[in-house]
Amino acid sequence: MSITANWSYPTAIRFGAGRISEIADACAAAGIKKPLLVTDRGLANMDITTRTLDLLEAGGLGRAMFSDVDPNPNEKNAADGVKAYNDGGHDGVVAFGGGSGLDLGKLVAFLAGQTRPLWDFEDIGDWWTRADANAIAPIVAVPTTAGTGSEVGRASVITNSQTEQKKIIFHPKFLPSVVICDPELTVGMPGFITAGTGLDAFAHCVEAFSSPHYHPMSQGMALEGMRLVKTYLPRAFADGSDIEARAHMMSAAIMGATAFQKGLGAIHALSHPIGAIYHTHHGTTNAVCMPAVLQFNKPAIKGVIGDAANYLGISGGFDGFCAYVDELNAALGIAKNLSGLGIENPDIDRIVAGALIDPSTGGNPIEMTKENTTRLLLEIV
Repeated sequence: MSITANWSYPTAIRFGAGRISEIADACAAAGIKKPLLVTDRGLANMDITTRTLDLLEAGGLGRAMFSDVDPNPNEKNAADGVKAYNDGGHDGVVAFGGGSGLDLGKLVAFLAGQTRPLWDFEDIGDWWTRADANAIAPIVAVPTTAGTGSEVGRASVITNSQTEQKKIIFHPKFLPSVVICDPELTVGMPGFITAGTGLDAFAHCVEAFSSPHYHPMSQGMALEGMRLVKTYLPRAFADGSDIEARAHMMSAAIMGATAFQKGLGAIHALSHPIGAIYHTHHGTTNAVCMPAVLQFNKPAIKGVIGDAANYLGISGGFDGFCAYVDELNAALGIAKNLSGLGIENPDIDRIVAGALIDPSTGGNPIEMTKENTTRLLLEIV
């Protein structure tokens, strides 16, 4: 099955196998003449990255890359990226990769023309208005995984290396001008990354669907995103060359990231400090947290999750949905607790403190307190 489309929601998206060939045209559409490709170290020397640089060079756009990006990117990576951008005289960014490359690439485009320090733009109140919007460089995003959905996000998640806290930097112009979603770029993902990123997309959809805030468009998108993950993640995990499954998972990632404008919740509130302190894979950490969080929120979400179960063809309502999540995690090799992620004797107080100040707490259907969040975390240890 060939899946090819041009979408204009939530931004211009060129979707389909082989469409990385349009990267030079996408840059032109975004008004970029001298891009800096920003990616992570793991992707820097891979064939998909080299080919993309070849295409940019053949299109007369030069050949420049910054790849000093950690799995959980931090302010040091951002400063180095901004220096590379300004020293090279670039006029836009091609953000290329999974969540780390996409988030750092968007941040470089945002920060390169600003005069205030990074943390002045944290997602608190209206701090985003401090930015000079006219100084934000255009962005073309090219995801190489199917999970974070950062390619259609208006923020970047950045770790403060001093405090070991994940912070969200927000501005509406973080949203890339053009996105290329080419499922062929995800074929080489190893199974554990396919699983972790796919379950990240699922967590976005589950939490958005559970959030008490009113946003019916996000609600519908979250529900269908769950269906795509249920149908196609096991296929992509079993056969990485299944282009149809890879394509639908890229759609699910976009849908999850668009849907969580409605809110996230305790899954992300916990996984952010856990990842910042212990450097675990974000999507995998979400998957480990999900079963306990579902039970934590049961009094508030039993009905709505039961509705989701009906749509997904899962019998047993809320309890059936939870059983399905357990089965899916097991089938994809996800650990049952933090010790399975290599975290022994976690700092409970520190994780709980980080969770309670995370912006995701505002979307959780049950208020998170020090007491109940501590009990929740102990269920995951």
